[in-house]
Parts: sequence; C-alpha cells; structure tokens
Amino acid sequence: MKERILGNNGLKVSALGLGCMGMSYGYGSPKDEKEMITLIRTAVEQGITFFDTAEFYGPFINEELVGKALKPVRNQVVIATKFGFNIVPGKDPRGMNGAPALNSRPEHIKEVADASLKRLGIEILDLFYQHRVDPEIPIEDVAGAVKELIKEGKVKHFGLSEAAPQTIRRAHAVQTVTAVQNEYSLWFRKPEEELLPTVEKLGIGFVPYSPLGRGFLTGSFDAHTTFEPGDFRNTLPRFTSEALKANQILVDLLRRIADQKKATPAQIALAWLLAQKPWIVPIPGTTKLNRLEENIGAVSVELTPNDLREIETAASGITIMGERYPEKLEKMTGR
Repeated sequence: MKERILGNNGLKVSALGLGCMGMSYGYGSPKDEKEMITLIRTAVEQGITFFDTAEFYGPFINEELVGKALKPVRNQVVIATKFGFNIVPGKDPRGMNGAPALNSRPEHIKEVADASLKRLGIEILDLFYQHRVDPEIPIEDVAGAVKELIKEGKVKHFGLSEAAPQTIRRAHAVQTVTAVQNEYSLWFRKPEEELLPTVEKLGIGFVPYSPLGRGFLTGSFDAHTTFEPGDFRNTLPRFTSEALKANQILVDLLRRIADQKKATPAQIALAWLLAQKPWIVPIPGTTKLNRLEENIGAVSVELTPNDLREIETAASGITIMGERYPEKLEKMTGR
C-alpha cells in the first residue's frame, strides 16, 4: 500500500483509509461485531493504516468497535475520531428535528477526548476533528482547547470537518490544522472552488468522506433501489428515485472508463480522487470484504492525463440532481 502525508506536521497514512461509521450507524442496523473486527483487521493486513470513527457513530459503539479491532496493531495505525455534539445516551443523536445539537465548548472537548481515549482503549488520539463547526463557540477557543490537549499528550493532530475556508484559516493561526475532512467525489465537487485551494496554501491534508457517493458511484443502485428502515440515505434528496435515475449518467461515465482500464466504477471514482492531489486521502467505508478489496485495488489504477481529461470533459457536462443533505443538515456545513 502506498503512503501519503497529511499536513505539514508529517502525519503519514496509507493512501486510502477506512471509514468505519457504516459498521455501527447510518446505514441501517449495526453490523455483526465479529465480522466487522475481521474486516478491520483484514484492512490492516492489506496495508490500510488510517481509520476514521467518531463518538457520534452509534453513538459511542463505533469507537468501541474500532478500539477493540485495532488493539493488537495499535502501533501500526492512525486512528481519527471527532468531537462537537451533545450526545445523550439512549437517545437518537440526531435530535427531535433530525439535526444534532452542537457543543464545542472547550470543557466539553476535553471531556470527549477523555471518553474517546477510554472507549478506544488507547493512550493518545492520533487525529481529533471538530465534527461540525459550532457557531456559538469562537473557532479560536476550539483550536485553543485542542492545543492544550496536544500539550497534555492526549492528542497528536487537530482536524476540522465541513469547515469554511475562513474558519480553517482562523483555527490554523492558533493550532496547526493537520487535516480537513469534507465530502468530495465526482458527484460533489464544491470543495474545488475554495476549500482545496485554501488547504493547499496552508499545507493541510484533505480527507474526502463519502468518496463513492454513499455507494452510488459503485454502480450498484438504480431508480428502483430501496434502503432498509433507519438507513440515512432515505432522508437524502440525492437518493430519491428521480435523482437516482437522473444521476445514472455519471455512473455510466465511470463504467465506460472502468471497462477501458479493466477496473470497476468504484475503483475509477477513487483513482480519480487520488489523482487530484498527493495530499488527498479518501476514506471509503464498507461492511463487506469484497468491497474492501475492490477499494484497495483502486490505489493501483493509473489514470493518465488523457484519462483525466476525458473524465473532466464528460463530467463537466453532467448536472447532478438533488442536494446532498436535507436543508437542516446542509446548514451545519460550510461555517
């Protein structure tokens, strides 16, 4: 597995990470723990060293799963987790209106760090992201709290998720930001406008989540696809029947390139991301071993400048139907 560096502080990780959320949360009921531990350990055996979790996922049970799975190989891996929400045990973290309550008060950040360390069973958090920007708390105070945690030896690196460029700059001035996480793929390219130029200028790594469009870019969905109760995609505008049908043209493009390369649409989607910048590290999630192996295979897919031009020309003529989030969740991004 090839490696990449996130940020100017030299955080070295595998070129592809593993998003672990779906093992416990978001896509229906939690998956079998033993099977997920096997999957995570197989990922390590295949060279993946970068694992993404959060207290929000479950809540709490995903961190416990990841910690248990990685305990035997702790010194070989980088574990990223997140803070920033008010979570009440036993209640849906999304809250009554479907939008979670934010909480990035410095004292809360420190409480979450201690709790995450305990659930993960580790001595230090490799990468600690603010999950969503809290407009009630100055980002300087957030960065300052993480800076103190770094001085205390509880955190190694600071990250931000779904933050606006000006917020990133302000945080970075207080405590070096190692990585910014944001949705980014061929069907959500807004980060190219301001976000990617900002992190490149500041020397910050970029971690695309949902790099396969929550599974859509694998080519396994069509207008008749349905999701089980509790699957987050049931609430997303891009996963209505009309949107799935309209956006199929993007999958057709990926499939055409994939046929030329003897690859799969998912591998082309990931290879395209990897080809954008050397400091981009996608974190596709999966709960299936065959999909894990397929995703890892993307690292070996070489897209030539001609391939990239062909994809760019074709993709630029495609208008994606549907917003990526409902309005109440979209308002929590780009702050």
